[in-house]
Amino acid sequence: MPSYDYRCEANQQIYEVRHSMSERAQTWAELCELGGLALVGVDPNSKVTRLISGGGVVNSASLKNPEAPPCMSGGGCPGGRCGG
Repeated sequence: MPSYDYRCEANQQIYEVRHSMSERAQTWAELCELGGLALVGVDPNSKVTRLISGGGVVNSASLKNPEAPPCMSGGGCPGGRCGG
């Protein structure tokens, strides 16, 4: 299930919640229900805004070890799994 960042307009805090792509929160009460958050200290009718995220794109040049592990390059990994 994907995670989404929402900003509560009442307190300007950012909350990360997981829910299906077909769901969307528009109020604090809806966000609390979707994300299992406590409905405390904020008006339940306060608006929330889903923020745009860039996704998890990683450039291999930014990694410490941009080369594929041995199991990915045909050498195999000990114990049948990488890092094991």
